Amino acid sequence: MTDTRRRVKVYTLNEDRQWDDRGTGHVSSLYVERFKGTSLLVRAESDGSLLLESKINPNTAYQKQQVQGKDPSVDITQDVVDESEEERFDDMSSPGLELPPCELNRLEDLAELVASSLPSPLRREKLALAVENEGYIRKLLELFRVCEDLENREGLHHIYEIIKGIFLLNRTALFEVMFSDECIMDVIGCLEFDPALPQPRRHREFLTKTARFKEVIPISDPELRQKIHQTYRVQYIQDMVLPTPSVFEENMLSTLHSFIFFNKVEIVGMLQDDEKFLTDLFAQLTDEATDDDKRHELVNFLKEFCAFSQTLQPQNRDAFFKTLSNMGILPALEVILGMDDVQVRGAATDIFSYLVEYNPSMVREFVMQESQQNDDDILLINLIIEHMICDTDPELGGAVQLMGLLRTLVDPENMLATANKTEKTEFLSFFYKHCMHVLSAPLLANTTEEKPSKDDFQTSQLLALILELLTFCVEHHTYHIKNYIINKDILRRVLVLTASQHAFLALCALRFMRRIIGLKDEFYNRYIMRNFLFEPVIKAFLNNGSRYNLMNSAIIEMFEYVRVDVKSLTAHIVENYWKALEDVDYVQTFKGLKLRYEQQRERQDNPKLDSMRSILRNHRFRRDARTLEDEEEMWFNTDEDDLEDGEAVVPPSDKMKAEEDLMEPISKFMERKKLKDPEDKEVLGKSSLSGRQNPSFKLAFSGSTKTSLSSPPSSASLNPGSPGSPGSPGSGARSSPSTTTVTTKGGLVGLVDYPDDDDEEEEEEEDGESKEDPLPPSKKSKLSS
Repeated sequence: MTDTRRRVKVYTLNEDRQWDDRGTGHVSSLYVERFKGTSLLVRAESDGSLLLESKINPNTAYQKQQVQGKDPSVDITQDVVDESEEERFDDMSSPGLELPPCELNRLEDLAELVASSLPSPLRREKLALAVENEGYIRKLLELFRVCEDLENREGLHHIYEIIKGIFLLNRTALFEVMFSDECIMDVIGCLEFDPALPQPRRHREFLTKTARFKEVIPISDPELRQKIHQTYRVQYIQDMVLPTPSVFEENMLSTLHSFIFFNKVEIVGMLQDDEKFLTDLFAQLTDEATDDDKRHELVNFLKEFCAFSQTLQPQNRDAFFKTLSNMGILPALEVILGMDDVQVRGAATDIFSYLVEYNPSMVREFVMQESQQNDDDILLINLIIEHMICDTDPELGGAVQLMGLLRTLVDPENMLATANKTEKTEFLSFFYKHCMHVLSAPLLANTTEEKPSKDDFQTSQLLALILELLTFCVEHHTYHIKNYIINKDILRRVLVLTASQHAFLALCALRFMRRIIGLKDEFYNRYIMRNFLFEPVIKAFLNNGSRYNLMNSAIIEMFEYVRVDVKSLTAHIVENYWKALEDVDYVQTFKGLKLRYEQQRERQDNPKLDSMRSILRNHRFRRDARTLEDEEEMWFNTDEDDLEDGEAVVPPSDKMKAEEDLMEPISKFMERKKLKDPEDKEVLGKSSLSGRQNPSFKLAFSGSTKTSLSSPPSSASLNPGSPGSPGSPGSGARSSPSTTTVTTKGGLVGLVDYPDDDDEEEEEEEDGESKEDPLPPSKKSKLSS
């Protein structure tokens, strides 16, 4: 027999502290019953006698000897032999591996051989070939039955180690033998006697007495039945019997995973080809005479059947779902979802999710066809919406799953477009006509007053899910959702939820409005202005007070976006809500809104001034780069003699100075504006919010409200002071420095009014050297207001 275990030389330290040579042998590790643990064994190379046996202590740190010393029995020094070289030598010198006889007294040797072969891929391959060629597994299982009858616990432990090692050989041919009908239960029995456990497991007892195979529909094909049994037992071995593989052993079980995978593929294919089986399955599912227990079993079988289909290749999966569609799976699901059994409906929802995730177009086509024959109440998609709305789970786990499926169905990104029809147009028209009123019903029913009629946690969670789906529609649907929102006044109803006691729901309502504003659609903007829909937002902002939280930040960000990008809403907010917002000075957003509004009015009243600014901006800041390059090239190419003769070339920077003369009309206009400003402010002060032309709420705010808004939030304060000092959140209204004049380019205003900004602005006015200011210092003083 050619032994492929690791060759070592054994030395022992004698009483005189000298090394005695005990000989050359092979080292291996093995579980030893009397030690109740793993031991290191070295057997002589010549006769197999035991040279060394030492228990491995798990608390002791072992390391490989890195430097080999001089052999005391020879005069010359031996070079260190690299392990890979030794392995290659052994592999080249031994074409095959001879296994010891399958006998009781040689089980320990076989266990050592298997354990020592696993670390090396080449040795593992040789061992697998030897076990396969000699029919060793069947002999080993016969020996297992003998040991079990004799209650030979030590032999059973050795067989456990051997069978486990054969699993790690990762060879399909060996699995075919081990998982055959005549061998698989004995293999499971071998794995019951884990030496690390005080008592053997009872896996065979569970599989034969507890686990029962149910045929919800009789299976006439014996090969199919055998394959189902085999797959279940192998899956049980993988999940329950085999110990959890280590990091190094995990890849050694890849073939076992593949064995289960291909078994499932075969089962799905064989069931799919059995038309009688599938016909009986769907007939019983939809039959009203089928009792509840039977229907529950049928639905669970269909769910597992669909789960197995995930192992199919794409082309085979296409054929699988096409077969189910032809058999009537969607009408069957429609019947099942209308039942009262919660478990049955849950399984049906899982099946529906497989269909939607794989082929949403198939589901859309079905629901559009059935709408021509059935009422809206019994449409499949409306049943899904109703189950989402009526979910009894406090955490709404089922509702979240169903909302995700609805989102997939209404997502235009996965809709098809052909030359003859556009799925997006047809399905969205169907959805908004037949289904949207069912989805929005809880929202409309709960927002009839100024506050939500039901404000408990579960209802708020449901409304948040509905708002999330509506927000998705705003982002991805244009025509249909716009008509629905404007005609049904949906935004007004949604903004009622800003008064909810649940912050997450109020934020969902704000997010919905923010998405609408972000579209910059003037139809939406006119709808917002006509119905004064900023009123509930400002109320929520004022009620929030000076608290620095998500509500505060979300509302300020919305107004900041309006200030920068939406002119019509800027004018609407300032003209109708300025009195409510003018005292908010811990951010510059609202003063920036007022400044932007005034700039817009200037442009409307003086179109010539606006055109002159455009000319200056084009000349000063948007000159063609190629023009500058040409002028600089001319400057550098000018002959020095020409310069000496008195012909000077004017640099480009000097040419720009002549444009300062264009600013004189602007200066005169600003002089007149100074005289007109007090009149404008007086007119604004007299503006009222009463009447249909204005928001319905009066700006008669209490002093405490204004006081809280005039101070910055405590967590955002840059210079926190004592409770009574100016600038602290509770100190009352503070006298803020004048920040109405903003000198940044283009009227942009910072979000936060930093205390040091005023000093910097004063320095810039004195120096008159701002890069972004197109006016010379002499003109700038005339423009300050």
